[in-house]
Amino acid sequence: MNLKKGYMVARKSYGEDVIFVIDKIIKRKDKIDYAILKGLTLRIKADAPVDDLVIVSKEKIEENLKRQEELIKKRAKKIDNKEFSKLNNLILKRYREIIYTGKILHLDGDRKYMEKSVKYYKQLGLNAIVRNVPESRQPMVIRNLLQKYKPDILIITGHDSMIKNGSEYTNLYNYRNSRYFIETVKEARIWQPDMNKLVIFAGACQSYFEAIMMAGANFASSPGRILIDFVDPLIVAEKVATTDKNKIVTISQIVEEIREGGEGIGGTSAKGKMEKVVIK
Repeated sequence: MNLKKGYMVARKSYGEDVIFVIDKIIKRKDKIDYAILKGLTLRIKADAPVDDLVIVSKEKIEENLKRQEELIKKRAKKIDNKEFSKLNNLILKRYREIIYTGKILHLDGDRKYMEKSVKYYKQLGLNAIVRNVPESRQPMVIRNLLQKYKPDILIITGHDSMIKNGSEYTNLYNYRNSRYFIETVKEARIWQPDMNKLVIFAGACQSYFEAIMMAGANFASSPGRILIDFVDPLIVAEKVATTDKNKIVTISQIVEEIREGGEGIGGTSAKGKMEKVVIK
């Protein structure tokens, strides 16, 4: 089987449970061909021997993407029914009320996910700047981006996973990209130490949750070292951006809307970023 970059595959040894996109194929010192893989709809990065891979059917891929699209449409419909979706059109008595949602800066290590995130934010009418920055470069560019855009909410994500799954939870180097998320959070906190002025989510699948939180994040993944959905970080951004500035967003409110609940996303709390401005 001649596999190439861009092919959609699954791992036979894992019961073909996750659909991956081949990012590249490398030959190891033992002369075995290995594929570097990124999840199609889950924020996981992995590697596997080429012989362990099977091409996924077109029908299964379409079903997976359709499920994701339906989730996005469902959330867009939900947000459209809320008061803040009627931007610039609210006339109450003798004044006009304009509603501003929080400004989001989103760094994503995956270009395809970056494109999907842009679409998601637009569908929900949110004020978001999304940049594709490889995980390893995120700590280097974050302060310049923060200074340029001055966001209320920062999302730092991409792909991650544990190398030795199910063990060595406290070994930073057992995580593929967690160290970059941690360093990016630290850099962001140097720029803005106040956790209510800049609300931060960081992490991806199986990320080192405790270390990311200690670095200064309000919310992070993944307490249960499980796989998280592409849309989970976006739900965090949406929740904070559309909550009134005089209210607190708690982790319990967020996990209600996450597929895997508190196993996927954890954290503390943050002040909402939605503001109403009255024009007489």
